[in-house]
Amino acid sequence: MINPYLPYEAEVVERIQESSTIFTLRLKFTDDEQHQRYSFAPGQFNMVYLYGVGEVPISIVSDPGDEHCYDHTIRVVGRVTRGLAEVKQGQRVGIRGPFGRGWPLDKAEGRDVLIVTGGLGCAPVVSVINYIISRRDRFGRLTIMQGVKHADDLLWRERYKLWSQMPDTNVIVAADTGGKQWPWRVGPVIAMFDELELVPAATIAMMCGPEGMMHAAIKRLLELGMTDEMLFMSMERNMQCAVGHCGHCQYGGQFVCKDGPVFAYNEIKDIFGKKGF
Repeated sequence: MINPYLPYEAEVVERIQESSTIFTLRLKFTDDEQHQRYSFAPGQFNMVYLYGVGEVPISIVSDPGDEHCYDHTIRVVGRVTRGLAEVKQGQRVGIRGPFGRGWPLDKAEGRDVLIVTGGLGCAPVVSVINYIISRRDRFGRLTIMQGVKHADDLLWRERYKLWSQMPDTNVIVAADTGGKQWPWRVGPVIAMFDELELVPAATIAMMCGPEGMMHAAIKRLLELGMTDEMLFMSMERNMQCAVGHCGHCQYGGQFVCKDGPVFAYNEIKDIFGKKGF
């Protein structure tokens, strides 16, 4: 059994600079036995440890079917992520995990899947998109909606173009502020909900990003006929221990690190969007 308190050594197989402040580390455990027994579900996260600096929770963005490596896309926002930004190919980091509860893929099979993301918080859903694309026959229509404040904020432009070419897949990308070379829509992504070919009884929705955006999306989807138990969101809190001991990520009576980060709306709707939680 993997010790959840012990970081295991992983090598940076590849480093990809996604933007001026965002990069991806492609990792592999240095111990072959550890690498073989490691597995994760889309939506889970690892604690990534930089020796002598500290550790941070980072979503896993790769497909769990990739037996060679697993990927973390990281935004530079603090001391540890600034240190990780300096890590080069061939260097080592520590990994604890995977932790948390991922997306409900068992409930999603046979249904249409609506994925709604906002801002730069799209990493938690990238692995589920990769998962569905690689197992396309198990799922119905896939709709991917991504909203950003400015056109320059959009990551993975080529991926969105590729996803839009997949069968039975609809990609809607919107920026509050576009630009001369912006090929997609301009305006709040929530305003694009009127374009959806939504069959509420056959659809499951998965969301991540700013809580204000998710709150507005949930309100609109309920108006369109979806039910609480088919709305899922990935929550973000200050996760430090990842095992529910430190209390930093307590959310009502639950802990985001172990009871989430993915929650069904009906589990948290009494406190979602309220200050203090």
